[in-house]
Amino acid sequence: MTKSELIQRLAERNPHLYLRDIEKIVDTVFEEISQALVRGNRVELRGFGAFSVKHREARTGRNPRTGETVHVESKRLPFFKTGKGLREKLNEG
Repeated sequence: MTKSELIQRLAERNPHLYLRDIEKIVDTVFEEISQALVRGNRVELRGFGAFSVKHREARTGRNPRTGETVHVESKRLPFFKTGKGLREKLNEG
């Protein structure tokens, strides 16, 4: 599902809301999650899952084409762990 499909689905379920308001709500939710992760915070949505940030240390890697060793900088990566409710829904039936 794309962001625009999500907005469309929400609009169909909530005909009393304007499409532009739904777009603002979705954008705000995603922006708040992003900003919390940038600050290093964890975002937990009960029954759905939790977003957090993992840190990868700098390391020496290898260029797959040439075999040459290259330095890979340390980095922070987003991580998502599914919640119990979502896991149960996925494995029903």
